[in-house]
Amino acid sequence: MNDEIYIRRCIELAEKALGKTYPNPLVGSVIVYDDRIIGEGFHKKAGEPHAEINAINSIKEEDIHLIPESTIYVSLEPCAHFGKTPPCAMKIKELGFKKVVIGAMDSHDKVNGKGKKIIIDAGIEAISGVLEDECRQLNKRFFTYHERKRPFIILKWAESVDGFMDKDFQPYQISNALSKQFVHQMRSEEHAILIGKNTALYDNPSLTVREIEGRNPIRILIDFYLEVPEKFNIYNEEAETIIFNSIKNSEKSHLKFIKIDRENAVNQILDKLYELQIQSMIIEGGSFTLQQFIDKNLWDEAYIFRNPNLELLNGTKAPKLDFKPENIENLRETDILFFRNNPVD
Repeated sequence: MNDEIYIRRCIELAEKALGKTYPNPLVGSVIVYDDRIIGEGFHKKAGEPHAEINAINSIKEEDIHLIPESTIYVSLEPCAHFGKTPPCAMKIKELGFKKVVIGAMDSHDKVNGKGKKIIIDAGIEAISGVLEDECRQLNKRFFTYHERKRPFIILKWAESVDGFMDKDFQPYQISNALSKQFVHQMRSEEHAILIGKNTALYDNPSLTVREIEGRNPIRILIDFYLEVPEKFNIYNEEAETIIFNSIKNSEKSHLKFIKIDRENAVNQILDKLYELQIQSMIIEGGSFTLQQFIDKNLWDEAYIFRNPNLELLNGTKAPKLDFKPENIENLRETDILFFRNNPVD
């Protein structure tokens, strides 16, 4: 039972860095001596020390001597390879912890059991699989990317109670200001955001996080014939932008043009995003773009913002998603329907 308490604390710590660690996973670590936490930390940003190192560095000088009698808890298997930082498994071995408790094993090719093996081979007790489902859910983006070789995909759209996304095929405000803040928070937590050409032309969105403090996601535009003028907001310098098209491959400043074929475009896009190490994206495109991903069953979560008091009678029909919502929340006259698909096992 105590192991679960401390792994749960690891998860709480790791969540503090949501949206800030790409391409690395979210990881928290807690160091315990005689049922007393003497150190804790989390991975804050790629290139910076990992959770275990931050936890070790947080131990007060008068408690350093307790390490050989302490247990280190970590939500994800300690790394076993040299990257921008040395392997955490080697540091754990060097300091001689009494025991290591791991939430979930790391399916990344460079780790995948190697970290735990280093620890066991050093004569340190190591157990794994404590709150494993919760730890995998914490890193649903990371695991989906490495195991399914594509980004974690979130669908998002707003619709009226009668199932329209606009009024008479013209932009119309469906959800409220509070739900707009919710969406901007979502954007700050994901790696990228994708729309199609029509959404760019009709709504001229910036796809940034103006309503909150946070990082702007990488913007992705599908525009086969480059019909969206470069004076539009999606081309401004507020965020890195990728344009999938059928005309050219080129790069300039924050813009990357990637040429693909129209046939089987969705799979080509996901393959390219995997190559670019983009681990998650929100699809905020129009009905056509969203339906393409739904029809191919290439999505993991969906958020529908439905105004239960608004009938639009005519316009663009919302995508068809034949799933029952897992949860429904209300944000002042807007219902948020949450759906889950293909959970990471």
